[in-house]
Amino acid sequence: MMNSEATKRIGEMFKEKRRELNLSLKEVENATSIRMSHLKAIEEGEVGQLISSVYAQGFIRQYATFLGFDGEAILRENPELSIPTGRQEFSYGIGTLEMRGNPGHGVKWLPNLVWIAAFAAVVAAAWALAHYLELL
Repeated sequence: MMNSEATKRIGEMFKEKRRELNLSLKEVENATSIRMSHLKAIEEGEVGQLISSVYAQGFIRQYATFLGFDGEAILRENPELSIPTGRQEFSYGIGTLEMRGNPGHGVKWLPNLVWIAAFAAVVAAAWALAHYLELL
């Protein structure tokens, strides 16, 4: 997906309409659930900064519809918006499957021991009550 003249023109059109509606980027973010950084990239015609072509198309369609434009027509009239970008770089970190050294990992024996003792006490109390009431 390129940062072409068409994407800059669309971005300017969106920005002008948003300002005409007297909306901040934060208000649009809250209404559309599109991150403000993505909205800003669209308005600046830098859709290549978005995660992927598919996301860019979805964000543009949703933002256009929110502003009162025909999002489908905009995408249809600007086929360069659907050109896939190159290979994506992914950052691994929090939320990945990599193993992390955690000093507190492993089985916590004390809480488990407390729960086992409590269960044993409840079973013993029930058995004693059953014998007291001569149910056994």
